[in-house]
Amino acid sequence: MRITSYGLFWRASQINWAPGSGTRGEFNLFGKIGERKPKLRVADFRLQQGIYILYDAYGPAYTGLTRASLGLGKRLKDHTNDHLKDRWDRFCWFGFRNIGQTVEKSGIHCLIDANNTVKDDTYATIGDLESLLIRLLGTKLNISKMKFENAEEWKQVPLEDRENILDRIKP
Repeated sequence: MRITSYGLFWRASQINWAPGSGTRGEFNLFGKIGERKPKLRVADFRLQQGIYILYDAYGPAYTGLTRASLGLGKRLKDHTNDHLKDRWDRFCWFGFRNIGQTVEKSGIHCLIDANNTVKDDTYATIGDLESLLIRLLGTKLNISKMKFENAEEWKQVPLEDRENILDRIKP
């Protein structure tokens, strides 16, 4: 599987894990690329499949894998109430699902089912795994080699900027 998107050191405190009713309070993992139209893009990574790492004050604390039935959002939300509760404050994620077109009403990009986009390219997959290890381990002597072949880095949308960002992407 290829890494198609990733987020580095997103803060758990910037996610509303238990929103109220209505779509404005919907649980999400919004990431963005760019700042202003037409380059601004926003996607919700709740359903992303891939690898995630939870961090505490001392570094990596836990690594997990998300599958089709349990997306990134569900796994992270579970860890706010399970044996890892209060033992992590940020996370990195590396996703396998591609980013699709925007949903017309919201302007938010959707994720494409990984089963339709997986290609068997062993050399590229090995390169992505090497990049993943370099990024996670922080091996300073080969940090310049940390390049995913076709992946984009998405920045976390902070809670206080959520409405402003979502207003900017509406069609």
